[in-house]
Amino acid sequence: MAETHGLMERLEKAVTRLESLFSDSHRSGGMECDGINGVNGSIAPYVEAFDRLLNGSVAEFLRYSKILEGDVKTHAEMVRAAFQAQRSFLLLASQCQEPQENEVAMLLKPISEKIQEIQNFRERNRGSKMFNHLSAVSESIPALGWIAVSPKPGPYVKEMNDAATFYTNRVLKDYKNSDTRHVDWVKSYLNIWSELQAYIKEHHTTGLTWSKTGPVASPMSMRSVLTSGSCLSQPPPPPPPPGPPPIFDTETAKDEGTASRSALFAQLNQGEAITKGLRHVSDDQKTHKNPSLRAQGPPVRSPTKSHTPSPTSPKNSPQQNHAPVLELEGKKWRVEYQEDKNDLVINNTELKQVAYIFKCNKSTLQIKGKINSITIDNCKKFGLVFDNVVGIVEVINSRDIQIQVMGKVPTISINKTEGCHIYLSEESLDCEIVSAKSSEMNILIPQDGDYKEFPVPEQFKTAWDGSKLVTEPAEIVG
Repeated sequence: MAETHGLMERLEKAVTRLESLFSDSHRSGGMECDGINGVNGSIAPYVEAFDRLLNGSVAEFLRYSKILEGDVKTHAEMVRAAFQAQRSFLLLASQCQEPQENEVAMLLKPISEKIQEIQNFRERNRGSKMFNHLSAVSESIPALGWIAVSPKPGPYVKEMNDAATFYTNRVLKDYKNSDTRHVDWVKSYLNIWSELQAYIKEHHTTGLTWSKTGPVASPMSMRSVLTSGSCLSQPPPPPPPPGPPPIFDTETAKDEGTASRSALFAQLNQGEAITKGLRHVSDDQKTHKNPSLRAQGPPVRSPTKSHTPSPTSPKNSPQQNHAPVLELEGKKWRVEYQEDKNDLVINNTELKQVAYIFKCNKSTLQIKGKINSITIDNCKKFGLVFDNVVGIVEVINSRDIQIQVMGKVPTISINKTEGCHIYLSEESLDCEIVSAKSSEMNILIPQDGDYKEFPVPEQFKTAWDGSKLVTEPAEIVG
């Protein structure tokens, strides 16, 4: 009995050993088979690296956004969805070959829709207390379009990151000494784009890397990736059997073709006699010999497909009209959508208040007293007169702006603006002018009861001095 028990134990151990060996060999064989281009269930290395970015910096950004709650939290969830859409596209590229350019545009549509949703959320919430947070995200989220950029997608992401920095600096200025949660939020968000640049440099230096094998990517393969994680979907069902062949009267068709060819050759064989059937045109019927015919204009062209307007041709949609706004919302003065108003005035200002001027056209605003900061955004032919600003005056995405300083202001920033004239006062001559991507800027300095105009340089030259780059305005010799 004891011998039988011992024999059974040895048999069980042997079976367990065999099962273990079989399992290991099957697993390693599967890895060798599935590791090509990430097909058949295996994930490509660059998709795994993107997953680490999602689970790292993107997840950290979501965590800090949830702490701030409100609009920031909602916006962050949209960002997460956009990154998930990009992850699906990367998975598709790792398993399928690159399609035609128009097909790529269709496959990118889910990502572009997510980006548009994020930007629209910012526009709908311009009165939000977290508007600078929303703007930082909205201005930089197009960085996800790197997958359509070649040969250098990395610098494109950096450019979008710089756009975010413009607004994150405002967040830091507002909360650096009062609420470190916002500082952590800024660091976590900018870290996403830094890590994305590193990811692109390692895996997609000259552009998105598509698979060299597998089927050509298509909307159907994208749906397959979203549902099953692989672009190798089940083959479509076989087509139905062909119907009976059409019945042609071959003899009749043959006779008609032969008769037509015979008639053609008979006409050609006439030689010079072929012109006898043409009608003679007298000189008075010829346009080049009869000026009165030319005066009648060209003949009316018969309508053809190319000249018939398409019923689906795009039409310019009417411009949406917004109600003008001039109100104090919390600590922010909102001046928006003002048209042809030259008597706008803000009184009773306080040191902690800011003014935000958006999409005003052919208007003039006077701000009396002392205020923290002023921002002019997307305005045209707009004039601003103010007494004192303790922070900064910013002009963004505008055209034909005139600013007059009556008292003091430490800094004026001009960004993406065409045409900006700044009249300084005697007290504000120490003001610093910071400009970027702008043109036609002039500073007017008071001298002898009048103003003297000085242009802000737009062209620069940069040289290496042996240890660093030295940049200075370029003097154009006429």
